[in-house]
Amino acid sequence: MKTRLLLLGVIAIAASSLFAAGAQDGSRWWSYVEFLASDKLEGRNTGSEGHRKAAEFVAAKFERDGLKPAGTQGYIQPVKFNTKELDESDSSLVIERAGKEQKLELGEDAIIGTRVDPAPSVEAELYFVGYGLRVPDDHYDDFAGLDTKGKIAVYIGGAPSSMSSALAAHYQSGGQRWETLKSVGMIGAIGIPNPHHMDVPWARTALSRFQMTMQLAAPGMDETAGEQIAISWNPAHADELFEGSGHKFDDLVAIAESGKQLPRFALAAKLKAKTAVKRGSVESQNLAAIYPGTDPKLKDEYVVMSAHIDHLGIGKPINGDSIYNGAMDNASGVASILEVADHLKEANVKTKRSVLFVVVTGEEKGLLGSRYYSLNPTVPVKSIVADINTDMFLPLYPMKILTVYGLDESTVGDDARAVAQEMGIKAQPDPEPVRNVFIRSDQYSFVRQGIPSVMVDIGNEKGSPEAAIEKKWLTERYHAPSDDVNQPVDKQAAATFNLLIETLIERIANADAKPTWKANSFFRRYASN
Repeated sequence: MKTRLLLLGVIAIAASSLFAAGAQDGSRWWSYVEFLASDKLEGRNTGSEGHRKAAEFVAAKFERDGLKPAGTQGYIQPVKFNTKELDESDSSLVIERAGKEQKLELGEDAIIGTRVDPAPSVEAELYFVGYGLRVPDDHYDDFAGLDTKGKIAVYIGGAPSSMSSALAAHYQSGGQRWETLKSVGMIGAIGIPNPHHMDVPWARTALSRFQMTMQLAAPGMDETAGEQIAISWNPAHADELFEGSGHKFDDLVAIAESGKQLPRFALAAKLKAKTAVKRGSVESQNLAAIYPGTDPKLKDEYVVMSAHIDHLGIGKPINGDSIYNGAMDNASGVASILEVADHLKEANVKTKRSVLFVVVTGEEKGLLGSRYYSLNPTVPVKSIVADINTDMFLPLYPMKILTVYGLDESTVGDDARAVAQEMGIKAQPDPEPVRNVFIRSDQYSFVRQGIPSVMVDIGNEKGSPEAAIEKKWLTERYHAPSDDVNQPVDKQAAATFNLLIETLIERIANADAKPTWKANSFFRRYASN
C-alpha cells in the first residue's frame, strides 16, 4: 500500500508540473510537431538541409531548458553515411523457366533493394524456404536437409505461431537473416510480404524504391556484406514465382495464417538480375542532452528517452504532394522528448539518476543512427540502465490502452504496466507480433547492447473502432505525404501519453535498483555485451 501511495504521489506531482506548464491540452507538444513537420523542413530526410534545420531546432530547445550537451559537438553527434540509388534505366530482373525468359516490371512485379549492396550481375536458381528461418533456440530450421548452395532464397514474411514473438522478430532482422542464408551457402533473397499483414498497399511500397538508401560509413557496420541481391516481391504477382512448382501462393499464405510450418521446395525457375547503382555520401546528425541527476552515486547512470527525427524527405508525389512531412512518424516522438524536457526543467524535478535524451537520425534507413549511437555512445554504455523509445505513437483517439513493445522482456515493462495502471490505463504487449515492430524501431539498437528497453505507443483493442482508425491511418497516411499537420489529432491523448512517459522515466530514475532483463527473456543474452 505504501508503494501504491508513493506512486500516486509521484503521478500527482508530475501531473501538477504538466498543468503548471500549461501543457494539459497538448498545445505546446503540437506546436513542436507543426514546426518539425512543416513543408519548409522538406520531410527531414537523413543528411538533408531540412534535417539539419530540425536538429538545430531541437538543440536550441535543449539549450533553452539548460540541458547539458552530450554530443561530440555540443548537442550534435555527426554521423556519416554512404548513399545508394538504383539506376532503373540500367537495371533489370528476368525469370527464366524451361529456356524461356520473362522480363519483370520493376515496381509492379518486384523491387530490387539497395540496403543490400547488389552485385552488378546475378544469375541463380530459386528455392522456396518457407519463412527462411533457422532458430536454434526453438529447434526450428527451414533449411535442414536442403541443397541451397549458390541459390536465392524465396520466403514469406512471418514465422510459425508456436515461435515466441521475440525469437521470430530477432531472426527476421536483416543482419540475422543474411547470417543464416550465408551459413547455408545462399547468395541472396526474395521476400514476399504476407498480404494480410502489410502496413501499406504495394503501390505505395513501390514508390519507396526511389528513396535513397544508406549505410553507415564507419568500417564494419555493413551487416549484409556479401549478399548479392535482395528483392521484395509484390504478393499479387507471387504466382509468377511458383509457376510449375505444384503450389499456389494463396495456399501457402493460408498455411502461414494457420500458424503452421510452410513446405520447402525447389522452384522451376532461375533469376537473372542486372543492377546499376549511383553512389554518394552525406553527413547527418544525432543529438544527445542530459538532465542531470542529483544522487551522488546514481547521477552517473542514465535513463534514456529516445526518438528518431528523420523521415523520408521529398519523394514521388501522391495526389500532387511530394513532401513526406512525417508528422506522426516521427515529429510526434521528438516533440514528446522536448515536452518532457520542458516539464522536468519547469517543475525543477529532482531525479536520482540522470535522464539522457537521444534524438537519432537514419531510422528510416534501417535504424542506422541509433545503431551508430549505441556503438559509439557519448556516455559509458554500461551506465545506461534503460531506454524508453517512442516512434509514431498515433494520438488519434482518447488514450485508454498503452501498447508496450517488450512488455514482458524486462522490469522496464513492469514499470510501464504499473504507471499505466495507476493512471487508469491498460497496458498490453505487442498485439500483432507478425509485424515485427520490436526490431523495427530504435530501441532494438539499445537492446543489442544489453540495455533493457521498451517502445511505448497508444494502443487499442483488436476489432475495436480505434483499431479500424489505426488501420485506416496506416493504409492512407503511413509513409505518405498525408502524414502532415493537416490530419486530425487528439491533443489530449498526446498530453496523457507524455505524462505517462515522464512518470515512467522518473520512476526508473528514482528506483533503488536498476532495471533488469527477465530470466526467460531471449534478449537477456545481450546483457553480456
